[in-house]
Amino acid sequence: MLYGALGFVLVAVGLVGAVLPLLPTTIFFILAVPCFARSNARMEAWILDHPQFGAPVRAWIRHGAIPPMAKLMALSGIAIGYGLFAYGARAHPLALGLGGGFMLACAAFVATRPSGPK
Repeated sequence: MLYGALGFVLVAVGLVGAVLPLLPTTIFFILAVPCFARSNARMEAWILDHPQFGAPVRAWIRHGAIPPMAKLMALSGIAIGYGLFAYGARAHPLALGLGGGFMLACAAFVATRPSGPK
């Protein structure tokens, strides 16, 4: 039951991310699939077969791949998100540096994933 509940929470956050800018979507569906694999085969199949979200989720599960357009969107979101944070938060330089380092690490991870099957 816990896996099922967590899967539904992750799907809900993913659906919110589909309509809110800068909140990622696909990662929540990727995280929901193993939860549903242990609790709800129908929901697992729904995610994997979804016309919009299924292909990137399957690419990640099968190949650890992020399609080129998804990479571009993710990297753009990271850059815009950090820019908005740096401009709007008026944060301490240490917070700006730590936030920038974290965002840079995330961007490096995304950029170095394969774009398709190996």
